[in-house]
Amino acid sequence: QVQLVESGGGLVQAGGSLRLSCAASGRTFSDYAMGWFRQAPGKEREFVAGISWNGGIAYYGDPVKGRFTISRDNAKNTVYLQMNSLKPEDTAVYYCAAGLGLATPRRVSDFGSWGQGTQVTVSS
Repeated sequence: QVQLVESGGGLVQAGGSLRLSCAASGRTFSDYAMGWFRQAPGKEREFVAGISWNGGIAYYGDPVKGRFTISRDNAKNTVYLQMNSLKPEDTAVYYCAAGLGLATPRRVSDFGSWGQGTQVTVSS
């Protein structure tokens, strides 16, 4: 199966920016869609952004539209999440995930492999 490793999380002031990376490896890796989710303490895991490796289509959850940008680098088997204008409510553990075959997946059940997560903390 595909192995996913996130990096780039940390502590940032409100209004600042962070760029998360998710590196994929493994024999089974292919050009499936990729996604980012986040989970804050006591809250459900929330869809953040998705991108189709084959079609280059990017899409977002409502809370981050206009502030976050998902992108890909197929040569590096890496997906990125550029986060701008960060707010304290963006504080969460961020996870990347590999899709199972849908062109534009956005539910947890649409993804088959998950990274370990990276902590993003936004202070006010």
